Amino acid sequence: MSEPLTGLTRGKKSWIPKFVKAVDDAKCIGCGRCIKICARGVLAPKEVDEDESAKMFAAAENPDECIGCEACGRTCKKDAFSFETVPA
Repeated sequence: MSEPLTGLTRGKKSWIPKFVKAVDDAKCIGCGRCIKICARGVLAPKEVDEDESAKMFAAAENPDECIGCEACGRTCKKDAFSFETVPA
């Protein structure tokens, strides 16, 4: 298996970014905190119509814009995010 992509902090410490893989609709309550916290526009609201009652979820609409900061996952009270590393 190849080594994961490694970044550097401002203080020159290495870290391994973890990029948004998916948002679990079963856990997401549609609060929108993650969408607001993401400065890269990775996430967007996704409406799912269940029994004529629209429910809103977050979705990774632009995953290629993710920088691996995991801010969305840290702000999610329901632990709805999954992340993955990418090979270097």
